[in-house]
Amino acid sequence: MANRAHRFDSRQSMNNKQFEIFHYRDKMMETVGVHHHDYFEVYFLLGGTVSFQVEGKLFLLEPGDLLLINPQELHQAKVGSDAVYERYVLWINRNYLIQLGENQADLAECFDQQIPGHTNLLRPDKMQRAVLQELLKKINDEFYSESSDSNLYAQGLLLQFMVEVNRLTRTSTQTQKKVEEPDLITRVLAYIGAHYQETLTLEQIAAEFYVSKYYLAHEFSRRVGTSVYRYITFRRLMLAKELIATGMTPGTVYQNCGFGDYANFYRAFKAEYGISPKEFARRMNS
Repeated sequence: MANRAHRFDSRQSMNNKQFEIFHYRDKMMETVGVHHHDYFEVYFLLGGTVSFQVEGKLFLLEPGDLLLINPQELHQAKVGSDAVYERYVLWINRNYLIQLGENQADLAECFDQQIPGHTNLLRPDKMQRAVLQELLKKINDEFYSESSDSNLYAQGLLLQFMVEVNRLTRTSTQTQKKVEEPDLITRVLAYIGAHYQETLTLEQIAAEFYVSKYYLAHEFSRRVGTSVYRYITFRRLMLAKELIATGMTPGTVYQNCGFGDYANFYRAFKAEYGISPKEFARRMNS
């Protein structure tokens, strides 16, 4: 089966309960806003001029670069218009990835922010890149094949791919190519991460760091790709989904996520995910 490029799909939810893979090739690309997923994402750049923001860090990517994004990380790609933009995008369900390791290996280790030296960006050498690219091609071929055993074969290839990625994560000595990671924004992100379940305002955060709220708003938006308010809302909604998935009722969840009342929580959840908190809870329990 030929490895044909797919038409870009802007959806940010999985249709498959295990994993999905896409081979995209675009000449013109509309900007996708800052977002997050409920699943792991592996991004492999084949061609194009791309910078990637992940939680305030800005990476300048080169063809062959591998980017690892976990469900708690807000991110956004910014694509230049001077070259064809080609990449593989692999989405993996969190529970499925754990099961794939069969208690023999933690295949999610490469996404773990808590591990010292963790990096979102891996820059494989020429041989490593060839191995990873060939595996992604085969996974893509089998995923879209109509053969009766293609799904099983694709899962075997995915297992091999994730073992390779984790080995690369542990042994890689490549350096991240980041630009301008201001100490202020790094500290602000950490502060929000520690306090987003409480009442937070732009004015309050600016006062905490002794800067103008206008300066903070401008720098935060430039570095993170969204406003302080929207970032805090994202954080609260991500926690809300996690709590609902564990069985907590929506009527209780909002009180644990920093929303002032249920009406504000409901509006924010519905606007972001297109369904109500209660409908999401029903889907989680079905």
